Amino acid sequence: MIFDVDGVLTDGTLLYGASGEALKAFSAHDGHGLKMLAASGVSCALLSGRRSEAVTQRAAELGIEHVFQGVEDKLAVFQQLIGQQQLTANQTGFMGDELVDLAVLTRCGFACAPHEAPAARYVARADAGRGAVREVCELVMRAQRTFDAALAKYLA
Repeated sequence: MIFDVDGVLTDGTLLYGASGEALKAFSAHDGHGLKMLAASGVSCALLSGRRSEAVTQRAAELGIEHVFQGVEDKLAVFQQLIGQQQLTANQTGFMGDELVDLAVLTRCGFACAPHEAPAARYVARADAGRGAVREVCELVMRAQRTFDAALAKYLA
């Protein structure tokens, strides 16, 4: 599963600090969804057109190994990543929110978006940066029948 950052993992708002650094707000719920999805056996990646140290730090916290930032041609990076992982496009999912994401959204097997950006096969009910990623992570785990096992860990 591959996720865009701005407008997917965040609400798309761009904030800048006094020294020009980009500030981003991430949902703890989305982050836990990503951790659960990875623990269920689904490899996760971030694919962003912008560069941000905040994204680097968040990906490290979540254990996301594949992080691509400052990408102008998302389709080329998508194809490179799935080639390295020995996957076909149909075996992948991508959550994007903007026109620059359409090339990947139209080629992956599971195209999804937050509800503000309904240009996908699955449009989350939750807002970007406020649970949309968690919703998709749980949907994938339910489809692969791994959600109950992931949930059982918290019920013990």
